[in-house]
Amino acid sequence: MIKLYKILLLSLTFFVFSLGSAYADPKKVGFIYIGPPGDHGWTYMHDVGRKHMQSQLGDAVTSTYIENVPENADAVRAIRKLASSGHDLIFTTSFNYMDQTLEVAKEFPNIKFEHATGYKREHPNVSTYAARFYEGRTILGTIAGSMTKSNVIGYVASFPIPEVIRGINSFTLAAQKVNPNIKTKIVWAFTWYDPGKESEAAKALIDQGADIIAQHTDSTAIVQIAEKAGIFAFGQASDMDKFAPKAVLTSVENNWGPYYVDRVKALANGTWNQKDTWHGIGDGMVVISDLDSAIPADVRAKVNQLEKDLASGKVHSFTGPIYDQQGNLMVAEGKTADDGMLAGMMTYVKGVEGDI
Repeated sequence: MIKLYKILLLSLTFFVFSLGSAYADPKKVGFIYIGPPGDHGWTYMHDVGRKHMQSQLGDAVTSTYIENVPENADAVRAIRKLASSGHDLIFTTSFNYMDQTLEVAKEFPNIKFEHATGYKREHPNVSTYAARFYEGRTILGTIAGSMTKSNVIGYVASFPIPEVIRGINSFTLAAQKVNPNIKTKIVWAFTWYDPGKESEAAKALIDQGADIIAQHTDSTAIVQIAEKAGIFAFGQASDMDKFAPKAVLTSVENNWGPYYVDRVKALANGTWNQKDTWHGIGDGMVVISDLDSAIPADVRAKVNQLEKDLASGKVHSFTGPIYDQQGNLMVAEGKTADDGMLAGMMTYVKGVEGDI
């Protein structure tokens, strides 16, 4: 009995010592941001996620970030700066940091790297993560198709990459299901964040007859232009209602915090492994903001049910038949697009105007 007591006491002492050691040696986590954290948009939501991670893990983690990092050789220097200053895990939070992340990861094999929205994992210390933003676009498209009067819906897009094309297509497919007469007009801004360019793009779409505008850029300029013009719009990445309360019908929010908590915990307990994460509404990584009262009651009911069905998997954003602009069958009736097709999607669906 005494021997058993001693064993239990030693085990408890080891556990307490191990726990204390973990807090005595907090993990150092770094973030690379394409813009300033500010109070809205893409970078803001990553920083909200960082703060959530910090609040959940407390003294077990310290975090830093470098903001306004261009997607070029400057990114290599910024990532390398974090890697060479004792960081254990580095999150690079924009698509075009992909090659730069790999370059630095090769130089620092003992440091873990996570690249947002990318697909290259050439080194074992690199993981990728993204959200199924297109599920949120399905909600927006349903609202837009139900509420447009002109049957012209505008869409300000950033860069012609699969993530953005998927969003345009899922938005258009959803709008067509409730209104076969709609057309989606695209203006490419070729920037993630430039209020001036985004404003001009929104004005161009309004001139083409759009009475609702969606966006895959990050400033609030578009929703503010929509409010001045007396039309509706949707927010991007964060809830943008406060910036244009009469125009914004809802927003697609990005919720990164729980993911950051999980990955830092995995790093701390030694279970971090390379993987590709692609979560959506069901996992809580994609969140739909409160619906505006301007949305009719029947449409609100429809989209509330649609959100539940997307979360459960009962509904898929890309269920056939789906045709491209030229009328070629992309997805057969009753089938759904697999993740391979979605990840490489670079073709517009029927109903989208313009070229990629």
